[in-house]
Formats: sequence, structure tokens, C-alpha cells
Amino acid sequence: MIDKLVSLCLFSLLFSMAAFATTTPGKSTAPAPGSKFYEVRIYYPTPGKYAEIVDRFRQYTTKIFEKHGMENIGYWTPTDTSRKELIYILAYPSREARDASWKAFGSDPEWKAVVAKTEANGKLVDHVDQIFMTDADFSPKLKLSQKSPERTFELRTYTCTPGKLPNLLSRFRDHTVKLFSKHGMTNVAYWVTQEKDPATQSKLVYILAHPSEAEGKAHFEEFRKDPKWIAVKDASEKEAGGSLTTKVESVYMKPTDYSPIK
Repeated sequence: MIDKLVSLCLFSLLFSMAAFATTTPGKSTAPAPGSKFYEVRIYYPTPGKYAEIVDRFRQYTTKIFEKHGMENIGYWTPTDTSRKELIYILAYPSREARDASWKAFGSDPEWKAVVAKTEANGKLVDHVDQIFMTDADFSPKLKLSQKSPERTFELRTYTCTPGKLPNLLSRFRDHTVKLFSKHGMTNVAYWVTQEKDPATQSKLVYILAHPSEAEGKAHFEEFRKDPKWIAVKDASEKEAGGSLTTKVESVYMKPTDYSPIK
């Protein structure tokens, strides 16, 4: 009787493992081991204050961030000059460290004096968007290098079809990253968003670097026409039962003069 129960339990365990393997392609979407905690912040200035908010970061904010243990990764503005946005990324050891750093920053007398000085004629920031992220397990090591001539960067955000994030990550891990390199695009970093609501599916966010916006767009066209990519895309969508994404967003950006990465 005991032998039969043991056999039954073993069979159930093996069946569960097999079922999980068939429904979860590739690796886990959990943060990569040792991942830092990242934050994308997008600042939308009040009317007429765009240059002033960019300059406040240049003169004061980045230095006070460092004082409170925040790592400045990059600062950019969209190449589309109709978009008045300052886009930047910070890194922290953890979410808890992030919250502690921002609390200390907000109460810092030096920062309060800067705000009083720079906002004597009105607020500079209308609102701020935030995206929290951790490293994807296939992301290259992020290098804060400054190239000459200066590069153009592209921030891309993928919203997945429900339940298909593991499929998308597998496709990037196994194929897409290498094909980007083949077509002259520099893989800067890949992240998975950490959503406020656990029921909300994470997104894939990544940055590419190009010699210019025109060359970036040309390289993407070459990539899309590559027979190997077409085969990979078709096979992955056939396995998943349809498209892996519902929305892809792209923003071409130029680094500010004070960005650690250029």
C-alpha cells in the first residue's frame, strides 16, 4: 500500500513538472541574480520651463542624487523636439534603498534651497512618470561609456500579449539580441518592469545605441527583412498561438551634455 502511494506521489510530481515545462518557455521572468533596482523617470515641464529643468539637473540635481547614494545612469531628451521631456535612469542597490534615498533627498536642506532658488518664478515640473525595473537575465553588463562621435539612443518598451512575456524573453534571449548585433545595433541594457499591481504583467524595456537616428531606422529595416528573423518570429508566434506583443513603443533620444552614458 505504501509503495503504491509513493509511486502515485512520484507520478503526480513528474506530471506537474512536465506540465509546467510545457507552459513556461525559457527561463523565469524573476529578476536576474544580483540585479540592481532601476527607475526610469520622465519629467514633463511646465510651459516654457523645459530648458530650466534640464539645466537644474546639470547644475544641481545629479550631484545631490549621488550624495544620497543614487547612481546616475543616463539623461536624454527626445530627438523629436516637439516632445518636451527629460528622460533619465537611476540605479539603486534595492527597492528599499531607493525609497530611503529619495526620502533623504526630499528632506535635504541643500535640495530645498535649490528648489526655492530655481522655482522663484514658478514650478518647473508639471508631472513625472516612473517605471521601476530589474535586469533581464540576458542583459549585457551596463557600461557607462561615452563614445565619440556621440551616439543616438533608442528606448523601446514592449507590452506583451497576456501570458506571453516568458515567450518574448526567450525569443530575445535566444535570437533577437544576436540579430540586433548582426545588423549594427548596440545592445545597451534590457530590463523587466516591476509593476505596482502584482496582477499586471511586466513589460520588456530596453535601450539600443545607434550612430544616428537615420542609421538606427535603416538597421531596423534590415533586421525586419532578415530571413533568419522572419523564421524566428514565425516559429515563436506559431508556438505561442499568436503575436507575442500588443504594443511596441520607441523613442529616439540624444544624451544631455551631463549624461554618464553618451
